[in-house]
Amino acid sequence: MARVRVRQHVNPLSNVFQVPVLPPDWSQIYKDLSKPLHLDIGCARGRFILSMAQVEPAWNFLGLEIRHPLVEEANNIAAEKQLTNLYYFFCNANNSLKSLLESLPPAMLERVTIQFPDPWFKNKHQKRRMVQPAMVEELAQFLVPGGELFLQSDVKEVAQEMRERFAANPAFAFKHDPEIWLPENPLPVQTEREIATIRKGQPVYRTLFVRVDKI
Repeated sequence: MARVRVRQHVNPLSNVFQVPVLPPDWSQIYKDLSKPLHLDIGCARGRFILSMAQVEPAWNFLGLEIRHPLVEEANNIAAEKQLTNLYYFFCNANNSLKSLLESLPPAMLERVTIQFPDPWFKNKHQKRRMVQPAMVEELAQFLVPGGELFLQSDVKEVAQEMRERFAANPAFAFKHDPEIWLPENPLPVQTEREIATIRKGQPVYRTLFVRVDKI
């Protein structure tokens, strides 16, 4: 299958992305809704969770992506591979995440990954970054106690901002020494961006949090 060509960056504040999307009927999506859910926010082409769904068949996987052509392409690949524990959903996570999580079976969300989000370097564009305070609150509400949140970026400023926003919420605690970056990816699969960054000899800034018991 030829790779779909799309713009690398999409402005989530554009008018076209301001209407929240309606959640699907999850019973029509996953074969077994009793499995724990791994949510990958900003999944791009979805190759990371495509591999994860095959490596960890005891989990369900959901990728959220704002570029619709990539979602269609990824779901076509998942269907070709007959993966009943994998689905990709088109939405703007900054206004649709809460309704999606509310629609899931209770205590289903056990792992979240946010990896290499668009950095939006200019100061006037930083409000477009994915990890905003509302997202932190929503994940704190729906990630089960003991669930994990994994963040990584090749842009230190972005990684630091994500890390600080989650660390400021008492629902999250570091699973490693907070004075250092996590030296290795704790998951069995690396993203394409992560692999490319490492091959170039450049650093990846990683943080792993655990959702603590309700306070």
